[in-house]
Amino acid sequence: MTLLITVFAAVVCTSIWYKTAPKSEMMVGVLCFIYWGASLMWLVDAVFEYAELKAEYFTPAPGDMLNDTFLGLCAVALGLVAWVVILLIKDPKGIVKNALLRKKK
Repeated sequence: MTLLITVFAAVVCTSIWYKTAPKSEMMVGVLCFIYWGASLMWLVDAVFEYAELKAEYFTPAPGDMLNDTFLGLCAVALGLVAWVVILLIKDPKGIVKNALLRKKK
């Protein structure tokens, strides 16, 4: 389930990036790299888990499915948080810089 959630997030993010690729003002490419990296990590995990469990891999317990879903959502949320932090640090539009340097009248 973690693999499915992160791949879905990566595909959605990549389609948004592709639509706005020439401008790249919001640095969506960084978010794509985060999600595709997480997807690759979960793919490797799934391959090794399948090698260990064989056919049992396709019949997880409901509790395991819930835990995997929660972990996948947490991975997507953490990716968003990391992207926002990077966006605030890089400040491509200069909004944070202007807000910090604005003098009070």
